[in-house]
Amino acid sequence: MEVKATARYIMISPRKVNIIANSIRGYSYPEAVDNLRLLSHKAAQLLLVLIRSARSNANQIEEGIVDADLYIKKLCVDKGPVLKRFRAQAKGRGASRLRRTSNITIFLSK
Repeated sequence: MEVKATARYIMISPRKVNIIANSIRGYSYPEAVDNLRLLSHKAAQLLLVLIRSARSNANQIEEGIVDADLYIKKLCVDKGPVLKRFRAQAKGRGASRLRRTSNITIFLSK
């Protein structure tokens, strides 16, 4: 059994999410949740919500599933659309800012 959960258009750079995602790839569900709870990064909280959502999806498919049986099979962090914004600079100029977004997909397997 394999279940999936997706979070799209998250307002955080994929590079920042990948740092945290690399630390939990391949872990079992309880280990990953424990590690994410201890981290104070915004990306860790987003991944924690997503991994719990995937676990809930697994519970919908198969009733009474044991958390210790689940592990992270695949964790993809992809680029989302980039919002282009401008910030005022000296002498009437404008400097562009790129607001990057992420699409995160997690696969849990038994």
